[in-house]
Amino acid sequence: MLRLGVNIDHVATIRNARGTPWPDPVRAARLAEKAGADGITAHLREDRRHISDTDIDRLMETLSLPLNLEMAATAEMQAIALRHRPHAVCIVPEKREERTTEGGLDVAGNEACLADFIAPLRDAGCRVSLFIGHEPAQIEAAARIGAAVVELHTGAYCDYDTEGRLSERDQELEALRKAAVQAHGLGLEVHAGHGLTFDTVGPIAAIPELRELNIGHFLIAESVFLGLGQAIREMRERMDAARG
Repeated sequence: MLRLGVNIDHVATIRNARGTPWPDPVRAARLAEKAGADGITAHLREDRRHISDTDIDRLMETLSLPLNLEMAATAEMQAIALRHRPHAVCIVPEKREERTTEGGLDVAGNEACLADFIAPLRDAGCRVSLFIGHEPAQIEAAARIGAAVVELHTGAYCDYDTEGRLSERDQELEALRKAAVQAHGLGLEVHAGHGLTFDTVGPIAAIPELRELNIGHFLIAESVFLGLGQAIREMRERMDAARG
């Protein structure tokens, strides 16, 4: 079965906009579990723009689902991950000025540094994932440094679909398919995520090598109209339908 990881970052974004205790991202994680999520993703950014350290503390204390901690490759974040030892750690590129993650890690260009960075996380029992683009060199480098998982960035595919650039969308989808085959062949578990919606999830979910999708912003946005539980259930139904 294709797993669904629900990213709760933007529940915290709404909370932080008013400086109140609500909406509570931990409550959202519990609702996600009841609705059929297989895991919870939370990105602890350097600037703490949404998820906070206290959120991570509470998630680790109360969550029964696996936690996927997204973070940059910094000493501060490594120390936090080693203290909590979440089920999974996904290393992502991070720029303070970006609205959201703009692309994948340059693993091939930072192979030695990333190998040293992930080694203690792997030794602590965390499944290490690298958020990358579909370039063959990045996938090969991820395998060489000992990552367990690669998460393929689906943002460009989703943007092309939204903009009606269908030829480019289809080319991007084919590149993602080839990347999934390559990564799987190298012994990596393959995940995907970023920007996925009800309209775009089907062709991605149909890629047979994929084992997990991580989806957040759209689900939180759609929950304004459907409720979070129903939005997650509908996403799950579309993923399952794509798998036949």
